[in-house]
Amino acid sequence: MASLKEIKARISSVRSTLKITQAMKMVASAKLRKAQKMVAGLDAYKSALNDILSRLRHCMAGSPLTEAPAAAPARVAIIVFSSNTALCGSYNSNIFKALEARIAAISEEGGEVMVYPVGEKVAKMARKAGRDVCPDFVAAGDALSYADMAAMAQSFMDSFCEGRFTRVELLYMHYHSAARQTITSNVWLPLPGIPAAEAEAGAFDDDVIIEPSAEEVVEKLLPLAMRTDMYATLLSSNASENACRMIAMQTASDNAQDLLQQLQLTYNKQRQQDITEELTDISNGKLA
Repeated sequence: MASLKEIKARISSVRSTLKITQAMKMVASAKLRKAQKMVAGLDAYKSALNDILSRLRHCMAGSPLTEAPAAAPARVAIIVFSSNTALCGSYNSNIFKALEARIAAISEEGGEVMVYPVGEKVAKMARKAGRDVCPDFVAAGDALSYADMAAMAQSFMDSFCEGRFTRVELLYMHYHSAARQTITSNVWLPLPGIPAAEAEAGAFDDDVIIEPSAEEVVEKLLPLAMRTDMYATLLSSNASENACRMIAMQTASDNAQDLLQQLQLTYNKQRQQDITEELTDISNGKLA
């Protein structure tokens, strides 16, 4: 059995660890609250923008963003969002597993895949697995900057229109609440088509005046909506990361508390045993 000195040193070490995990939980909680406000604020703007575009869907037919370039085999760009730091539970590993599954599915169909990580952790995992990784946007998520995401989105829109990719997909952890986040994979480009009848049914009424014209409005708003969607994905991913980190640090703190209780109980038992042995030695000495 360990000595009292060794047990006391372990107790001191666990207490120090507990202070760190509690502090990290508080930091993650503060970052999560900030991320929640950003997600909620952008969702209102994004919803209004998408509502306008959904009513003008009948004007999107000529947009190069709605038609996939004819190419065989399919060339798919997967933009995968992860964190730059660890200590967020299974957040990064779950995203990487989803990435591997998506790559396998595309490869089975005969497609070619290029991975574009936003976040260092999944980039390292992909390189270790022997995947082709483009490093251009690995650090793009650090500042949660709309300008960075807008530039990245424009880069992919240009590449898609030039025929470099036949499809662009987003893979990230979608934020629902502090207790629920889900891995999400969706096609970002080309934009999904919509039946003509459905598009006409959802269009603006005849008494709504659109200037300069519906086609020109769509031409301006569509790239803006795509850039906004990319930024919304980053914010959702960041909120999920902080939620996972907060939960991970809470779990670590709970485990540290349990370990402290066990160590304290062991310390008390050992101390009681040592005292008993000393009293026994004293009694035996007197009797002798």
